[in-house]
Amino acid sequence: MFFTYLRRELRRRRKAALVVASGLGLGIALVIIVSSVSSGMSKAQDKVLESLYGLGTDMTVTKAAAAPGSGTERPRFEFDAKENGDDSTQSTDRVMVQGFQTLAATTVDKVGGQDGVADAVGGLSMTVMKVDGQFKRGEFKQEGGTSQGGGRGGFGGGGQPQGEVKGGGASFDVNSYTVYGTDVTKQDLGPLTSSKITSGRTFKSTETNGKVAVVDAAYAKEKKLSVGKTLTVHGTKFTIVGVSAADSGDAAANLYIPLQQAQTLADAKDKVTTVYVKAADSQRIDGVKTAIQKNITGTTVTTSADLADTVSGSLSTASDLASSVGKWLSIAVLIAAFLVAGLLTSSAVSRRVREFGTLKALGWKSGRVTRQVVGEALVNGLMGGVLGIAVGLAGAYAVTAVSPTLTAQLGASGGGGGGMRGGMMGGGGPGRQSAAKSLDIALTAPVSLSIILIAVALAVAGGLIAGAFGGWRASRLRPADALRRVE
Repeated sequence: MFFTYLRRELRRRRKAALVVASGLGLGIALVIIVSSVSSGMSKAQDKVLESLYGLGTDMTVTKAAAAPGSGTERPRFEFDAKENGDDSTQSTDRVMVQGFQTLAATTVDKVGGQDGVADAVGGLSMTVMKVDGQFKRGEFKQEGGTSQGGGRGGFGGGGQPQGEVKGGGASFDVNSYTVYGTDVTKQDLGPLTSSKITSGRTFKSTETNGKVAVVDAAYAKEKKLSVGKTLTVHGTKFTIVGVSAADSGDAAANLYIPLQQAQTLADAKDKVTTVYVKAADSQRIDGVKTAIQKNITGTTVTTSADLADTVSGSLSTASDLASSVGKWLSIAVLIAAFLVAGLLTSSAVSRRVREFGTLKALGWKSGRVTRQVVGEALVNGLMGGVLGIAVGLAGAYAVTAVSPTLTAQLGASGGGGGGMRGGMMGGGGPGRQSAAKSLDIALTAPVSLSIILIAVALAVAGGLIAGAFGGWRASRLRPADALRRVE
């Protein structure tokens, strides 16, 4: 009887049912679209952070920034004076560690021994500045075109040659590139994991002190490097064994070499600039950070959440809009949809006074009438859920199909964290920030099963709320109310 009456009433009031379902569907669709876009923003941000950290890295440990002016070091380049008109090319380079800040290599083991740390690996990031060029001596031209000691006009009254020096000068080219010393025994953690080998191979675990290198694809193309070729860094020749391409954004370094070789080049024996940490449980990252800062003094710990605060640009702006304005807009629309559905259901009950009064006169109890109204409202809510899920999926698909491009500005964190992106030199010593880097990320709007389940729950909740309005109104009707409507 319940379902028979329910089906008949819904068919009779299709327009009213469609209005209620459409209102609920609009709110549910908006929730799905905003949730999926927010999820896409989160994935885009994770992609940006991977380009800084590398896959699997939850946090980095670096040396705490020194006080301004303390330990400041500037690169110096010295050239020999050439005699007898020797204009041959001169070349020199300088290897500098990131921000001139290093940690003892034993820090890696200390960090790895902290509670909640699954693994830790050290790395040494450096900048190599190479200057090469030549000096050209000028030529002394006497007045009147005569040679020194010659005839007329060659000397002034004081016996000194009269004339001027013409030509000469210096022409030098400065080439700067980044080098990362990686622990070849633990290659599943750190910046190199955010790149994939496109040619050749990666390091072997036995090449802890090998003179081998993996070069970034963009840098290899610029310098015309390939597998098998050699390049010289500070007088040491390295054989290129592999070419890697960053999965997203820029590579962490132009060149990767074994950690021991990097320490030798930078004169930083048993030193590292960064410790990359993987937590045993992603839910305990804050606790691990606190433990490291408490137990290992003189360090700065930077988590992915900290780095996320440094990401700016259209990605950050869109993420803020989706998480704040979008969330509150969805809530407002849902509340409005629920209220409208409840008022429409209550209004529909008012128009059915004669019907419900007659049913009560025939023996229907108030509870049965209330269940009937709630059942109708619940079906309307489910219809709204189906409509909202369909529209929401279509909207999410449209966002993914268009894939609008968002820009993420990666703010450098100097000596205090941020891994490879920290200020390496910049002429200002420790703590100096390097220029921000920009990444273009294509936005997607993935829809997860949890979002669909939330939509179904909202549909049921909307139907129950609307039914509560109408049921309360129906329960207060009396058979006498129906008689008053009899004309």
